[in-house]
Amino acid sequence: MLNPQDMPTSASPRGARSCPAPLAAAARALVAALAVSGLGASAAHAADTNPASAALEASRSGVADKNVIQNKFFLKGNRFEVAPALGAVPNNAFVTNIYGGAFLAYHFSETFAAEGAFMYAPNTGVAGVKGLTKTLVNIAHETGTQDLQQPLDRLQLGAVFSARWAPVYGKINLVGEGVANFDLYGTGGVGLLLMTKDTATYNPDFANDPAASPVLVNPSAPTEAYPALNLGAGVDFFVTQTIAIKLDARSQLYVAPKPDYGNADDAAENRLYSPFMTTAGVSIFLPKMKPRYNF
Repeated sequence: MLNPQDMPTSASPRGARSCPAPLAAAARALVAALAVSGLGASAAHAADTNPASAALEASRSGVADKNVIQNKFFLKGNRFEVAPALGAVPNNAFVTNIYGGAFLAYHFSETFAAEGAFMYAPNTGVAGVKGLTKTLVNIAHETGTQDLQQPLDRLQLGAVFSARWAPVYGKINLVGEGVANFDLYGTGGVGLLLMTKDTATYNPDFANDPAASPVLVNPSAPTEAYPALNLGAGVDFFVTQTIAIKLDARSQLYVAPKPDYGNADDAAENRLYSPFMTTAGVSIFLPKMKPRYNF
């Protein structure tokens, strides 16, 4: 007869075995990894849909925007720029050369743009002759060289096409009263210039009429066209998110015959000319700037 105390208190089904400890630990690690992955995916999705979360995540990960100026006041990328402007050629010592025109540009990014510039300068005749020209012509007359012809090369029409690179964007604190946003750019390209070739000679009526002009301007033949290389730089001061004040300066380099002063000994040689053009205008950017997130 069996003693109840000698009977087993529990029985295990045949073939059942307990789970080894290493396998259980591996299972727990896999579950934890999947949980962490799920949280990471949720955070990444939130960053994709929320700019503030994306910026916070970039800051935590150390992958931040490399721009020095954060949260720019003005964005140019994928926008057109139209800029009516007025300018002058200050390095023309013999005649005043004032022109009007316009810039048209498309900004592929905040840094690069393609532009075209078109200029027209009216011929002001005797009124545009500078004092140096009058002095030279008068000296030639007094020394008996009455056949002196002082060349008066002037820009009449110009069209240039350039690439623009704007690597610098900055802000200026205006004595605590406000902040001026600006960028600096450089340009380089090619163009076509139409130049007039007037000459100035002594006016015989000046001896009897001191009120008359001491020089006569002899109109040239039709304007002459010269291909040109243009190099320059400029700055835009952003007034609003649509309007900016533009200051631009560039040299137009072209090759043409050297000045002809009416002497038979003058050889028909070429030389390099570089009219320096300074321009001021108002830029209008289209379309309207897209709304931005501020955080």
